[in-house]
Amino acid sequence: MASITGLIVANLYYCQPLVPLIAEEFGVAESSAGALTYLTQAGYAIGMFCMIPLGDMLERKKQIIVTTILATISLGAIAVTKNFVLLQILSFLLGATSIVPQLVLPMAASLSSEEQRGKVIGTIVSGLLIGILFSRTLSGFVGVWLGWRGMFWIATGISVLLVIMISIRLPNNKSTFSGSVLKLYTSMFTLIKEQVVLREATLITSLAFAQFGTFWTTMVLLLHNKPFEYDTALIGSFGLIGACGAFAAPLVGKIGGAGGARKIIFYGIILTLLSFVVFYFSATSVVGIIIGIVLIDLGLQLIHVSNQTRIYSLLPEARNRLNTVYMSFSFLGTAFGSAFGLYLWKFFGWSGVTIGGAILALLSLVVFALGRTKE
Repeated sequence: MASITGLIVANLYYCQPLVPLIAEEFGVAESSAGALTYLTQAGYAIGMFCMIPLGDMLERKKQIIVTTILATISLGAIAVTKNFVLLQILSFLLGATSIVPQLVLPMAASLSSEEQRGKVIGTIVSGLLIGILFSRTLSGFVGVWLGWRGMFWIATGISVLLVIMISIRLPNNKSTFSGSVLKLYTSMFTLIKEQVVLREATLITSLAFAQFGTFWTTMVLLLHNKPFEYDTALIGSFGLIGACGAFAAPLVGKIGGAGGARKIIFYGIILTLLSFVVFYFSATSVVGIIIGIVLIDLGLQLIHVSNQTRIYSLLPEARNRLNTVYMSFSFLGTAFGSAFGLYLWKFFGWSGVTIGGAILALLSLVVFALGRTKE
């Protein structure tokens, strides 16, 4: 399950180091090509909202297989398209059909014991985070050797193999919801209204994902231009730095599952805030950027794994719907962060990006403090 989530979520991030190559081929500005990053994230958020709740009603394995096939078709179409507008539409569709990790996580939670659930979720999230970070490294190197289209052809092949792997390896997992489709979707708004922990966890993680999108989208532009002028392979290799911290996710999940989630979330928020302080003073420093990457990725991991463990402990029969609310808003946060970062980069440069990211971190700290007064 960890392998599946990592390999499929990578679809959302292959394009990031390839933005300069895509901009050059289609003759558009890098900031315009960068829009592909937040279109993919927006597609992911909307895809989650539309399809993940059905996991509480449909047989989950079949849903995962069908969704992966649709993602495979989207990847192949991106690899051959010659029109930039169509590429934008296909990027949105790729995001919408790459929601399999958010179907796998509720399945894993339903198959694990309460004592082991935090550790299991942490293990699968570690696969997801490694996929996010290694995808940039892989696409950066492939972009230099085979061009950006070569990366999407490789991703298409990976997705075909995943369909086979899922068919063989994943167990059948029946749903628990017996009502109508309309009741299924309207119940999500009831969950938002009634579950205080869900609202707090979702808002904090959305702000953390927004910081993540703000940094990683604009970092490509920073490193591609002066004084660095790195190629896509070298830019993509920065993903390896953050991937190292992802191996700690099972430990984070275990501690959070034992009742220490809020403390871990606080530490995560502080780390993301510190990362933007470091980034502010690192416009010309590779060492500073590396330190900041470690801080922001570890901080996001602490926040995300702990909050996801919290929401899966609320209502076992509604895990897909809880996950829909949590992850849909989280990836809308990423999409917002990417667009926000591109706007700040265009008008205020790197200093504006880092100040904007720090403001988002401070907002998450405010939400955390207000939530604490209610407990």
